[in-house]
Amino acid sequence: MLIKLRTDLSQAHYPHPIIAREGWPYVGLSFALAVIVNFNFGILWALPFWLIALFVLQFFRDPPRLVTAATNVVVSPADGRVIAVMPMNDPWLNRPSIKVSVFMNVFNVHSNRSPVDGKVFQVSYHPGLFVNADFDKASEHNERNALCIRTSSGHDITCVQVAGLIARRILCYVDVGSVVTRGERYGFIRFGSRVDVYLPPEAHVLVVIGDTVSAALTAIADLPEA
Repeated sequence: MLIKLRTDLSQAHYPHPIIAREGWPYVGLSFALAVIVNFNFGILWALPFWLIALFVLQFFRDPPRLVTAATNVVVSPADGRVIAVMPMNDPWLNRPSIKVSVFMNVFNVHSNRSPVDGKVFQVSYHPGLFVNADFDKASEHNERNALCIRTSSGHDITCVQVAGLIARRILCYVDVGSVVTRGERYGFIRFGSRVDVYLPPEAHVLVVIGDTVSAALTAIADLPEA
């Protein structure tokens, strides 16, 4: 059952701009180009450039997501569509796990958020290819960055940012020793990608393939109480 968690935006100030800083150069360049073409050649010639500028603007939107939830809930780290739910070995911690993958298309919000409260005990970056992130082989062959997070109840969760076909930059702002909170913004991937979450095998998964999920707002699993 797909569960959307209650949010409360009045309790804290969201410390990030509504248009992500990661996109400011792209937004500025695309709008400047549209203005130049419009000024020199008119609105008809400039129309495609205005559409590109608006697309870039929407791609880098980053609305606030503040979530309150029970401590045993795992939330989606990304907006998008669930494309995989399967038992699988966690390649980062070398243990049995349940893998949940969320594919982000170019119309989704691309800031990534921590799925749980906990402490980061491992960060692993691997360069790689840029095959379509909708393909499962992207988890093994594409550029990727993995966070291993230990919750206060002792559960280990691995959250992996995976670059996609046209994604060319994974950004991660936490390191080993960082304490993260559920729904906290920790990274960004530019222009289409996926996020894989490796859960303990005893986790109760709440989503199925094809579900549309929202970062920080959709519960994807329950963890057993300590």
